[in-house]
Amino acid sequence: MKFFLLPFVAWIISGSLKFLVNSLKFGIDNGKKLIGYGGLPSTHTTIISSAVFFYGFSEGFFTPTFTLGLSVLLLFAMDAHNLRIKIGTHAKILNSLQNKIVLRERMGHTWLEIICGLILGAILGYIFANFL
Repeated sequence: MKFFLLPFVAWIISGSLKFLVNSLKFGIDNGKKLIGYGGLPSTHTTIISSAVFFYGFSEGFFTPTFTLGLSVLLLFAMDAHNLRIKIGTHAKILNSLQNKIVLRERMGHTWLEIICGLILGAILGYIFANFL
């Protein structure tokens, strides 16, 4: 049952940390507005890495299933940085061309935000595999 709860716990903890970091950095009102895509830590990376590391700590890191999970994790991380940064750039350009609908420009993650999500996911995976 704990493996089922882990992604939800990772999502809540990562989202709460992101809100706290944004609130401290930009103020409480702006912290509320910045919830969503982008920011530290990467929630997407935290969720997928918690599941991957949970499996690694539970069943072993040298298994085909862990390798598959690691592959998905790497794809998530690359898309969180490359693809979503480009989507944010496109939104900025479109926002400058028209002003009917304002598109969200802050979409992607820096590598630091992704690494923090990865570390948080690894910690949560370890805790769930060994202590809960």
